[in-house]
Amino acid sequence: MPGRTQRKFTDSLGKQPLADFKVGVDNAIFSVDTSQNRLLVLLVMRHQEPFLNYWGLPGTLVRQGESLEDAAYRILAEKIKVKNLYLEQLYTFGGPNRDPRESVDSFGVRYLSVSYFALVRFEEAELIADGVSGIAWYPVKDLPQLAFDHSDILAYGHRRLKNKLEYSPVAFEVLPELFTLSDLYQLYATVLGDNFADYSNFRARLLKLGFLSDTKVKVSRGAGRPATLYRFDAEAFAPFKDKPLVFI
Repeated sequence: MPGRTQRKFTDSLGKQPLADFKVGVDNAIFSVDTSQNRLLVLLVMRHQEPFLNYWGLPGTLVRQGESLEDAAYRILAEKIKVKNLYLEQLYTFGGPNRDPRESVDSFGVRYLSVSYFALVRFEEAELIADGVSGIAWYPVKDLPQLAFDHSDILAYGHRRLKNKLEYSPVAFEVLPELFTLSDLYQLYATVLGDNFADYSNFRARLLKLGFLSDTKVKVSRGAGRPATLYRFDAEAFAPFKDKPLVFI
C-alpha cells in the first residue's frame, strides 16, 4: 500500500546521518554567432583533479557571505567582458556521487551545483584569458566530453533557453537597442533550429503583435536594400508576458 511504502522509505532515511554539503555554481553561458548560424556555449579546461584536462562549464564554490547570484555574476566577470546579458537560475544538481571527490572525502562531503544559464551577444562578448590556457566557445552541436555532470546541466540549460524565447523578451535583452528584423530572426532561428518559422511569416506576425517600434532609420548592409531599425517596446509587450508567442 502507498502509505506503508512511504513509511518504510522515511524510516530508512531516518537512520542515515545528515549530509554535509559544499555548494558550487556552474554557468551555462550561451551566445549566438549569427554570422555562421551557430549556438555556442562557453567552456573552460580544468587544470586540476578531478577531471584534469577535461572541458567543463565555468564554475566556482560559493564563498563565505556570498549569495548564489553574486557567485554566478563573479564567474561571468572572470571569464567574459560583455555589456548586454541575460542571467537566470536554472536548476540544482545534487545527486549522490555526482562529484568524484565525494568518494575520497573522509568527512563524506556532498557537492551541490546550483546552475545558471546566461545569454550574451557573441559579437560583443570578449573572452578574458588572463592566467587561463583553456577557454573557448564551442558549438552546442559539437561538444567534447565534459567534466562532472556538465553535459546534463548544459542540455537542461539549452531546453530552458528554447522555452524562454517562446514567452519572454529574453532575445531583446542581448540585442543592441536598435536592431533589424533580420538580426532578431537570426537569433531565434539559430537557437530554435531548422523547424523555426520562415522569415516572411516571422516578420508579418511580429509586426502585427505591435511591440516593436519603427525608428524610421534605415541601415545598409551589403548589396541589398537598406533595412529598417527597430526598438523593443517593453510596455507594449506586457500583455504578451508569460504567453507563448504565436510566431515561434
